Amino acid sequence: MGRWCSPASAEPRSVQLLLLGVALVAASFYAGTLFQSSASPALILPPSVSRSPGTSNPQDASEFTNKVGVTYRTASISVPDYGLDVCPLEYNEHIPCHDAAYIRSLRNLDRSRHEDLEAKCPPREESLFCLVPPPNDYKIPIRWPTSRDYVWRSNVNHSHLSEVKGGQNWVHENGKLWWFPGGGTHFKRGASEYIERLGNMTTNSTGDLRSAGVVQVLDVGCGVASFSAYLLPLDIHTMSFAPKDGHENQIQFALERGIGAMISVLATKQLPYPGNSFEMVHCSRCRVDWHENDGILLKEVDRLLRPNGYFVYSAPPAYRKDKDFPIIWEKLINITSAMCWKLIAKHVQTAIWIKPEDESCRQKNADMGILNICDPGDTSSWQAPLMNCVRLNTDQSKIQKLPSRPERLLFYSRSLEIIGVTPEKFENNNQFWRDQVRKYWSFLGVEKTSIRNIMDMNANYGGFAMALSTDPVWIMNIVPYTTINTLPVIYDRGLIGSYHDWCQPFSTYPRSYDLLHAFHLFSHYQGHVGGCLLEDIMLEIDRIIRPQGFIIIRDENTTLSRISDLAPKFLWDVTIHTLENEENRPEQVLICRKKFWAIV
Repeated sequence: MGRWCSPASAEPRSVQLLLLGVALVAASFYAGTLFQSSASPALILPPSVSRSPGTSNPQDASEFTNKVGVTYRTASISVPDYGLDVCPLEYNEHIPCHDAAYIRSLRNLDRSRHEDLEAKCPPREESLFCLVPPPNDYKIPIRWPTSRDYVWRSNVNHSHLSEVKGGQNWVHENGKLWWFPGGGTHFKRGASEYIERLGNMTTNSTGDLRSAGVVQVLDVGCGVASFSAYLLPLDIHTMSFAPKDGHENQIQFALERGIGAMISVLATKQLPYPGNSFEMVHCSRCRVDWHENDGILLKEVDRLLRPNGYFVYSAPPAYRKDKDFPIIWEKLINITSAMCWKLIAKHVQTAIWIKPEDESCRQKNADMGILNICDPGDTSSWQAPLMNCVRLNTDQSKIQKLPSRPERLLFYSRSLEIIGVTPEKFENNNQFWRDQVRKYWSFLGVEKTSIRNIMDMNANYGGFAMALSTDPVWIMNIVPYTTINTLPVIYDRGLIGSYHDWCQPFSTYPRSYDLLHAFHLFSHYQGHVGGCLLEDIMLEIDRIIRPQGFIIIRDENTTLSRISDLAPKFLWDVTIHTLENEENRPEQVLICRKKFWAIV
């Protein structure tokens, strides 16, 4: 058993003075500069100092009847009247499908290809079924844009990255804060200078990455995602990912900073993104063996790149002195040449290739037996094995030139036409979500600056994310793989997202998101072949939402009634509102807010 309480009391005066100093420095830096933000204050103290709705305090402890203990999923779920059990404190960073102990028990993994770093979910009877607690000294995250540079040490209380990467300016300790100076292994002069250099390399020194046509970037082995953070002033949006490996908390740092990222790895399976989605794939010292296995990982990059898209590889072997590196570089040249990629620039340990638009060279190499061409029917990228082949865009009439952001958000793309969405339906959907988001903000009753990380758990065409595009947020758009494949539409709109199956936990750390949007998600999974229940999805929601975070749920009335009954057992507060759906019929909306609690 444990004892419940609200978060720790106010910080000592010395710490408050430190934070005030940081706030003043950050405010003077940001005011009218890089982010052109007028949001204030720059630093928000935890609700233990300034209590917010939905938080608890010590005299409320009697309301918590949940028990502390390890509980596992059973064949039939029955949540006790006293509430769902709470996992012990040592599980405060639990990621179910990246549990090291479980993965070590698996004997048939190809560790030479890093299959052990991929998501491996335990059987249901071995899955924890208890609420993941926050650390005792957890604090409400610092608001964006200050969080780009400063986060609470107590929220990501790991010093490994600062110790091994301190000289590379990834992250430094600064009192009770972590400080991110914007450096990286390959951009020790800062991400801004590095991004400027890439712009010069891709445009013959005439422009930047945006003028080079880059709208969406995939950052492989992203570290703490400073590359992504410093692309935002160019309105370039990045899907950043890295494995949970020796640098296991890098994604946790990125999310705490308010930068879009997820746990993933290039190993034996295709990444959960559609083909032809990124104008750039970037790898800066990402420790990926691109030359191995006949270049199968580079062929996955080829799948993800749009025609005329760039592959940026910084610190390639060509510039290292080890005797094996010239051989590796020669292999890379042979593989990229077979795929007809053109090496357009080399400078200071950075090489950039461009994927061809014209497929005649690739078809010729295929006819000569130099290159394998994929079967056109192999289009799935959810849990699909990597393929040692490239996909041809044989019908050039289907290749559509997309506008830049923000015009791309409202552009009627060919991917919409393919799935049967008319221009009228598309416009109506956009107007619907503009209206809904405006009303959502009024229901939430909080400053927009208090929300940064958002996930749309059933994103459809991405209308919800489009309606939030002018707010200081980023949105992870999830398309369940069992629904109609709308993720290409989302990427064509200049947004980012991933395929997923909500019968499995998502590859992210606990407390990743400030707001989750579940639009007719639960009813989709009723009777699902995966055998997951409403409670399973609620448990995963609770794991990835931050204390005081919001969950907006719209669904069938019977589903909403069950969630409303269960919510107190998950330590959620609930309010019920009514909105009109797309057919102009009234529809209930649940606004759930996770209480701020801790184990002591």
